[in-house]
Amino acid sequence: MFEPRPASQPWSKTSASNTRNNVLAVTVPVLIAATLAFTGILNGTLAVILVFLPLQLIVSGMLGISRSGRRGFADATLDVLAVFFSSVVFGLLLSVLWSVIQGGSKALSLQFFIQNNRYISTTTSMEYGGVGHAILGTLLLVLMATMVALPLGLAIAVFLTQSQSKMRPLVRSVTQALAGLPSVVSGLFVLSIISFLNVETSGIYGAMALFPLMLPTVARVAEEALRLVPNDLRLAALGLGAPNYRAFFQVILPAAKSGIITALLLGLARIAGETAPLLLTIQGSSTTNLNPFNGGIATLPTYIYGFINAGYASSISRAWGASLVLIIIVGILFLTARIISSSKKVSSKGKGKK
Repeated sequence: MFEPRPASQPWSKTSASNTRNNVLAVTVPVLIAATLAFTGILNGTLAVILVFLPLQLIVSGMLGISRSGRRGFADATLDVLAVFFSSVVFGLLLSVLWSVIQGGSKALSLQFFIQNNRYISTTTSMEYGGVGHAILGTLLLVLMATMVALPLGLAIAVFLTQSQSKMRPLVRSVTQALAGLPSVVSGLFVLSIISFLNVETSGIYGAMALFPLMLPTVARVAEEALRLVPNDLRLAALGLGAPNYRAFFQVILPAAKSGIITALLLGLARIAGETAPLLLTIQGSSTTNLNPFNGGIATLPTYIYGFINAGYASSISRAWGASLVLIIIVGILFLTARIISSSKKVSSKGKGKK
């Protein structure tokens, strides 16, 4: 018997002439813009914006018209703009990351990670002092805000996706309004509470200021993750006789696990580097303090803000080093969550094969 022939994929077939035209459409604008930039006729940025991008649009549009007519021109224009602006964003991200690594790597050492700033001033040599107390303070405040924002954000997401209540539009509107709340307004609100109660600023109030900034991110992303779960899974569980709560906790919630982890990560990234609310709600500290209810507490954002404003070479180096440490911590959180998520997926596939 003859085996069935695989379905044809015309989009995967390219001729030599098409490949040559595609290469020319990219290289010609690049060479012209590079020549103008290296000869000094135009600045590099102006050469990209005024020469490369218009030429790329014109050449790609002409190729699109020759292949598919007016529709090909629209597709080519959209492709060029999407690739160009994606490249710009990626380049900016790499530029920021490289600047932080270049400026902060000079300050990194073992003592910089574990020591605090007791007896350290803005002009002290980099051989003494570090950000150990700020790392612990940042993790403490983020953990406290997460302990409240994560369960409440998941509860809001469950209410918006599983309930039939008429209050859903109101809850969704309030959540979306919180997403646009400026961080300094959150800090001012908590500061007004501190002034009304006539108490001293401390770490707990910093966590309170971070909570409304993290909550809408967790709620909105978790809601989208739950909505992406196929409704057939819920119907199948109910058809097998499972009550609603068991269908949700044993079927829908595990299926949306990766999306919920993403919601947590985005929430952590939202508040990890916030500075304005912490400047208003906590007192800085040069020593290690793990009691969020009493005394000042140091965090990486306030540490960076304090030393960068001093203006001395050593203080600026400390600020760059703290910035790199903050990026490393966020990167570790992302990597850990991804590893946990992927390992659970692999284990579940293995159980399914058995």
